[in-house]
Amino acid sequence: MTSTNVGKEHGELYKTAIMQSKQAEAAAQEAGLSTLLIELVKIRTSQINGCTYCMRLHTGDAIKYGESIDRLAVLSAWRETSYFNEQEQAALSLSEYVTGIPNAHANKSLYEEATAVLTPQQLSAITWMTISVNTLNRVAITSSYPVKPKE
Repeated sequence: MTSTNVGKEHGELYKTAIMQSKQAEAAAQEAGLSTLLIELVKIRTSQINGCTYCMRLHTGDAIKYGESIDRLAVLSAWRETSYFNEQEQAALSLSEYVTGIPNAHANKSLYEEATAVLTPQQLSAITWMTISVNTLNRVAITSSYPVKPKE
């Protein structure tokens, strides 16, 4: 099956999605969220969506910024560990809530967990960041971005 790279077909729309992602990341940093937490949210969102291209990309970025392999190895099961601080847990909970929007009513507790820890500015920034990652995950998945072992 041949896939259409929607980012190439409609380049201006793709550029807009990238710009939104950069703006959301800047808002997260302005809200006092660390670069590592931002990368964790990107990875977790991509894990939920099954976007291998974005998982690999953001895992590499997280490692470059100093994230440990140990924490990355358990990220998909973060609730079962004591690796992540309260703010990171709240951000991950919020990213799961936003990514799983079809089940939002049933999973309202995920949002409530986040509001108990994050400021309104942080909550909004993480929400926008998660929305932008979800968008880019969908571009990568539907365009069948190749994911091959690095040589």
